[in-house]
Amino acid sequence: MKTDSLFYRLFHEIPAIVLQLAGQSPLEAEREAERYVFRSVELKQTAFRIDGVLLPRDGEQAPVWFVEVQFQPDEMLYHRLFSELLLFLRQNPTTQDWRVLVLFPRRSLEPQQVDLHRELKLC
Repeated sequence: MKTDSLFYRLFHEIPAIVLQLAGQSPLEAEREAERYVFRSVELKQTAFRIDGVLLPRDGEQAPVWFVEVQFQPDEMLYHRLFSELLLFLRQNPTTQDWRVLVLFPRRSLEPQQVDLHRELKLC
């Protein structure tokens, strides 16, 4: 938020505003805001490699398919996969739709912690 210093200062001083803008009632937001501190966070980007991407041919209106083949345990799989996906979408802003296919040799290899990656929803 380096160019939005006014908003940064406002949200830093009164974090409940963020929660109110996300749809919480003022009373609920005030109570919930006690659990938070508002900061600007710098992220360093690492290199990502997607196992495979099925891209529509030029002029075709079809979803992009991301393919991940996972034959070993990896509890960080969905963290990495969504990071790769969102970076791809940032670098390819004309993408209209997408799907993800993850292949496991057996269901027991699927990460157990999936709550964080439930359906993406915009406030």
